[in-house]
Amino acid sequence: MKPHQYESSLEQTDSETETVSFTERYFGFSTWKFAGAVAAVVLVALYISNLLFGNASLEVLMHLEGYERHLKKEIVRLKQENADLQKEYFELKELEPAEQE
Repeated sequence: MKPHQYESSLEQTDSETETVSFTERYFGFSTWKFAGAVAAVVLVALYISNLLFGNASLEVLMHLEGYERHLKKEIVRLKQENADLQKEYFELKELEPAEQE
């Protein structure tokens, strides 16, 4: 190879590396594809965080299920209390003297 041919090939290699963007060099994507991939990841992360912590989230669902269990226990307790009070009522009603006609 002649000295000037070697120099021109070095210059060509240097100019090629200058046109390659940072994202192409390290990630293998063009700048626009890389920006699109980052935007997609950010949107998916926002969607998942909204599912986990938003108004219609898993956290709210878990809270409501706990509240439902509490209310079911309260219903059972109140039914038992109602039965006890009805029993007491009818026992007291039997002790009252019968009305005379």
